Amino acid sequence: MSIVYDLKDLEAKSLTNPVLTIGNFDGVHKGHLALFDKVKKLAKKNKGQSVVMTFDPHPIKIMKPGRQPPVITLIEQKLKLITEAGIEMILCIPFSREFSSLSAREFVKDFLSDRIGIKDLVVGHDYTFGKGRQGNIDLLQSMGAELGFRVQLIDPVYLDDTLISSTNIRRTVHKGDVAKARQMLGRSYRVCGTVTSGAGRGGKILGFPTANLILIDELIPKIGAYVVLVNLDGKQYQGVCNIGHNPTFGYNELSVETHFLDFSGDLRGKKISIDFIRHLRDERTFDSIEALSTQIAKDVKLARELLADYERDHSEG
Repeated sequence: MSIVYDLKDLEAKSLTNPVLTIGNFDGVHKGHLALFDKVKKLAKKNKGQSVVMTFDPHPIKIMKPGRQPPVITLIEQKLKLITEAGIEMILCIPFSREFSSLSAREFVKDFLSDRIGIKDLVVGHDYTFGKGRQGNIDLLQSMGAELGFRVQLIDPVYLDDTLISSTNIRRTVHKGDVAKARQMLGRSYRVCGTVTSGAGRGGKILGFPTANLILIDELIPKIGAYVVLVNLDGKQYQGVCNIGHNPTFGYNELSVETHFLDFSGDLRGKKISIDFIRHLRDERTFDSIEALSTQIAKDVKLARELLADYERDHSEG
């Protein structure tokens, strides 16, 4: 597997019957995986290579600064997930205003046909692209007949009656339904960050030390307490994560604090990732620090029980 960050580098590479799909692929969810599966099957059939083209940063961040949605997967995680899906080459294209100014026909002719040399293009049924989103399926099929590539369409993927899409996953996570988000993603929703010093209340006052996480541009679940699994230095730990403003202490800035169930040590400066398993309860104000501490103890007890069930259900066999 290889990752190309500049299409100019493709001039020195030899692609054999490349089968390509294009998209932001934020979340790398089950709908995206259906596209990847089709790409891999066609590549195998045609004795070619499976290729994914994605963009960094998210196009909306360039076109509508300040209005971009929080990302479901940071770029490093997205590339890792695409690789794990079995794709042979990733074209991670820097998105800029200059790139966005390309007409749909220029993009297809200059990039997809001349530079990449696609033999098959796999896209969703409602795919649009190019300046002003003027490119559509009809244009692709017309240019494919002209330039010698086929266009393969993939139907949308649903969970019950919910379309699996990045937008709907964001809505689901915002609501705190991380269990449903896991069904749509095909894995637990994850945030990543660096542990920083907090207010120091967790261990000293409440008796439950926490790791405070700095997040950048990530989608944050609804305020409340969650059962989580924490990944640290290649190991996984059980935990309870609280997202909120700590109203019992007088409402502070939003924080993401995680209590490891069976770990002790200094985590400051460590990079960790948190997998959200289940929503435990909403945030609320307690009458006293003792009442809050008692509730956290109940959260920890319930979290252990829920994680035992989760790990039994997800164990091999």
